[in-house]
Amino acid sequence: MSAPAVAQWAPANEETLTTLLAAVRQWRPFDGDALLDDVGAALDDVMPGEDDVEDIAERLRGHLMQLVDIALAGEANDDEEAALLIERARQVRVEDVPGEHWRAVGHLRRMAWIVNELLERLGALRCLKECA
Repeated sequence: MSAPAVAQWAPANEETLTTLLAAVRQWRPFDGDALLDDVGAALDDVMPGEDDVEDIAERLRGHLMQLVDIALAGEANDDEEAALLIERARQVRVEDVPGEHWRAVGHLRRMAWIVNELLERLGALRCLKECA
């Protein structure tokens, strides 16, 4: 009895490989510790300094993007609560940080709260091993 014929592998075209390489270069592994540090910095009793607000906001936006990607890949958007959190994450992520310090801190805290809630929901749905 002979082995079944296997189709010869052919490399993808240059455009596909370039797109894949760009995606791999942009990929960041999930870092739950960094996420929790940033959530803690935003929700702490001591308000972040004016110089720190923009940096924390940028990192929280990154966490939101990553959690939404994880949720969509894990089909968590089929869950009603997760779908609501995904929508809220998308909305708050695109909002500009207000210019007034106390309003900017309020914005940070809203983002951090959604990050934390989405993280917990993804853990409950077993989309993240670190939270399961």
